[in-house]
Amino acid sequence: MQVHVHYFAVLRERKGCSAEAVMLAAPSTVGALYSALFPPTERGTLPVMFAVNERYVPAEHPLADGDEVAFIPPLGGG
Repeated sequence: MQVHVHYFAVLRERKGCSAEAVMLAAPSTVGALYSALFPPTERGTLPVMFAVNERYVPAEHPLADGDEVAFIPPLGGG
C-alpha cells in the first residue's frame, strides 16, 4: 500500500523534504511506519504525535492505502 507522509520541523530537516509517498506492506500501523522511517538511535527516538487523515491517532492506529500521515514533533517556544 502507499501512504502520503508529511514531515514538520526537525523531522523535515532530517528527511530533507516536507512530504513524500511511502510504500509499505499491509497491515501496518502509524507507529510502525514512524519507527521504520526514523529508527531509534543511541539517544532513543524523538517523541511525536501521529495524525492520519487530519485526526490525531495513537501509534497502534492501522494504516490503509491512500492515507495521509503526519508526524508532529514537540514544539518549543518562548
